[in-house]
Amino acid sequence: MAQSSSTNAQALSTAVPIASGPDPNVMQAIERGNAVVFLDVGLGDVLLGRIKLELFVKDCPKTCENFRQFCTGEYLQNEQPTGYKNSVFHRVIKGFMIQGGDFLNHNGTGKTSIYGTTFADENFKHKHDQPGMLSCANSGPNTNGSQFFITLAATEWLDGKHVVFGKVLDADSMLTVRKCEAVPVHGSTPQVPLKILECGEL
Repeated sequence: MAQSSSTNAQALSTAVPIASGPDPNVMQAIERGNAVVFLDVGLGDVLLGRIKLELFVKDCPKTCENFRQFCTGEYLQNEQPTGYKNSVFHRVIKGFMIQGGDFLNHNGTGKTSIYGTTFADENFKHKHDQPGMLSCANSGPNTNGSQFFITLAATEWLDGKHVVFGKVLDADSMLTVRKCEAVPVHGSTPQVPLKILECGEL
């Protein structure tokens, strides 16, 4: 057991180095009036790296607040923090997207939000025009909840159907996304759970 903890600690120190000062990318995003959250993603319990996400708060405040609270654990159910920590990316389609956020059923069938079961599409101002765009997964118009996906390429056919509300912040974060894209899958389901080990706001 001690050996396992040591291995995880080494992986943490390798994949997520401790910054010596404020991250300039984070500071620039905040200066733009946006928020930055992070997802520490592991294959099982072995850390792959950190995904920092800039949330387009000025353009999609309601959608961003839903996501942010599920990252920080501020949202409570039965007086317990509820959100993405220890949930999984249940769907990985190479060259398309990675999808997660179903912390209810862990398979893409769960729906909830801080506003109720679902909430309406806020706007379609931002486009799926490049890899690393953060967008709401849904089951049709105005059915947004906790589930989200990160694009692995431009997916313009989703424009006007899914609300883009953020983007991967930097190259190191995108490298972690690419590591997620590369995990072995059965169909589109990772063979080993692709877990959000920790998450929060920067």
